[in-house]
Amino acid sequence: MTARTSRSRLTAAAVVLATASLALTACSSSSSSSSGSPSAGSSVKAVTADPSLAALVPADVKSSGKLIVAADASYAPNEFKDASGNIVGMDVDLAKAIAQKLGLTADVQDAKFDSIIPGITAKKYNMSMSSFTDTKEREATVDMVTYFSAGTSTAVKAGNPDKIDATDLCGKKVAVQTGTTQADAIKDTINPACVKAGKPTVPNDGDKFDLQTDVTTALISGRDQVMLADSPVIDYAVKQTNGQLQKIGSTTDTAPYGVVLPKGTDLTKAVQGAVTALMADGTYKAILEQWGVQAGAIDKSVVDGATS
Repeated sequence: MTARTSRSRLTAAAVVLATASLALTACSSSSSSSSGSPSAGSSVKAVTADPSLAALVPADVKSSGKLIVAADASYAPNEFKDASGNIVGMDVDLAKAIAQKLGLTADVQDAKFDSIIPGITAKKYNMSMSSFTDTKEREATVDMVTYFSAGTSTAVKAGNPDKIDATDLCGKKVAVQTGTTQADAIKDTINPACVKAGKPTVPNDGDKFDLQTDVTTALISGRDQVMLADSPVIDYAVKQTNGQLQKIGSTTDTAPYGVVLPKGTDLTKAVQGAVTALMADGTYKAILEQWGVQAGAIDKSVVDGATS
């Protein structure tokens, strides 16, 4: 399964080095808003509202004029903070385009990944685009509108000094983000298989960090030997760390991402319609190409499309 970390006790110098290498900010602000058209400098055209889809938007959301969108802004290139502290990324641009298609603007707010679904059910947020894999377990409490496909990938330090085999992580120190399906996979799949094979397990069911940037830092610093994350995130981290990391093995457990929405409301129909319209008019493809993640494009958006 794919998805989307305890914070490591690294020296300040190590954190600064890793963060600079990633070209990401270490802003501690808990929220940041962005609205209107896609990111500055984007070649993506402005999106025209569709009155028939706008008519599906619940009255309370329509009257506010905006969609409050939760995103864990530590998961580049899908959602992260730029040098000015603005939340940017593939998911952010898609959220803005969806909002525009519905005659709204997007208010994208930073949130811890494992707090987002509870925030949706508590009506703190209208929706979330934060690299959530669509799973049956999540569909039990929220609606998921599919819009992308990703799998789990594995990264190690360049040159693979520990000779890590991506298919056998037993006994290895593995970094993951808290609340992701990678974290669940270590606990529910990888470690039970290690026990069955008579091998040592992944310590602590993986070293879990609240932010994906901290997962990457833990690997670069040598605190951990391996990191697991969604395929576009691993690809981006390898590129941005300028040769400090490398991807090993193949991408596994490919599954769809889903926009997270309150269960059973007309907003789900509106958002699914907006995603479909953006696919049809070329906006969807343009946004994915802008962020270099077009390999994850899907042809059709559905509601609750999980297979497991």
